Amino acid sequence: MNPPAVTAARLSGAAHREQLPLLVLGPSLGTSAATLWTACARAGLTEAFDVLAWDLPGHGYNHSVPDEPFTVADLAAGVLRVVDDVLEQRGEVGAPFAYAGDSVGGAVGLQLLLDHPERVTAAVLLCTGARIGEPAMWEGRVGQVSVSGTAVMVAGSAERWFAPGFLDRSPEAGSALLHALAEADDRGYALVCEALAGFDVRARLGEVTAPVLAVAGVHDVATPPERLREIAEGVRDGRYVELADTAHLAPAEQPERVAALVRAHVLGEEPPAPETDDGRYDAGMRVRREVLGDAHVDRATAATTDLTADFQRFITEYAWGGVWTRPGLDRRSRSMITLTALIARGHHEELAMHVRAAITNGLTVAEIREVILQSAIYCGVPDANAAFRVAQQVLAELGADPTDPTDPSPTGGAR
Repeated sequence: MNPPAVTAARLSGAAHREQLPLLVLGPSLGTSAATLWTACARAGLTEAFDVLAWDLPGHGYNHSVPDEPFTVADLAAGVLRVVDDVLEQRGEVGAPFAYAGDSVGGAVGLQLLLDHPERVTAAVLLCTGARIGEPAMWEGRVGQVSVSGTAVMVAGSAERWFAPGFLDRSPEAGSALLHALAEADDRGYALVCEALAGFDVRARLGEVTAPVLAVAGVHDVATPPERLREIAEGVRDGRYVELADTAHLAPAEQPERVAALVRAHVLGEEPPAPETDDGRYDAGMRVRREVLGDAHVDRATAATTDLTADFQRFITEYAWGGVWTRPGLDRRSRSMITLTALIARGHHEELAMHVRAAITNGLTVAEIREVILQSAIYCGVPDANAAFRVAQQVLAELGADPTDPTDPSPTGGAR
């Protein structure tokens, strides 16, 4: 079939925009280019780029809805057609461009990178995945919208789209996005759902050669952080960033931060300073995942509530981003110090977690044993006895060999 009609709006002013590199922005399902990207564009994109944001069929200013189903590849072809029209106006027929997209907009970005690798210079893919959701979920979504219209999606989207507290802090932005969802054409929305049901390029990520920045929201349940890490690790030149206080619509939730990340990735500018709160959080989350493992951090993140959200951020920023990232000690040394402190305080649940972390950080059976023996002298024999019991249980769960002195498993036991 012919590509579905895609409309686009220039978010940059007319003056001098042809002198700036072209940046194409893609939307999330149920949003419009204007509601999702305008704040981000004003936060630093329009001064550096000629910004072109496109709308899905039946969304925003795009009132065209095709009669036949289409794929994400068809959408990518439609986007390229409208981009080529703009490039012709700029006198740059067939020229490459930079791309940033959220959710389905990110999926279209991946498809462009695969189908037209020579056209995309760099891509920022936000809150998306090489596969998004399951076909059965999208089929159920199509059924809901077919019966009750897109308005039926508003309540659920208000929970999925935004991090805790965003609607209280930015009620106008949130209201505009939810209103755009309610106003989206029912069939256009359903057709995009059907396209996403058939989208899966996980096996092809290794074909992507352009530099890719994958940006995840900590609170995103629709496309959780592991989906973005999968992209960053799967492409040939990928990098991963995780944003605090962010769910599924990062350009609207964190416009200044996203604008800075796009500029840094596409133009090579310095990224936001690490001493900022977000920079410290990002660095802390990276170290936290490297030391404790993705599975543990994902469980902790998924269990975050309004009550515990501030504490989770505090721990990530100040323990992991403020201390564990310091250059004065290596991670092996920090693990030994942490084990000793936890033994002294009797924090056995935390001790079990940090025995696992010590293994990740390279401690051997002899070193773990010596740390616990040392603590018997300076903390107390009962504390060391309990620590041996905790360590033995953790290492048995990990399948470590207690007879191998280089394997991270204590040969001693509880008395």
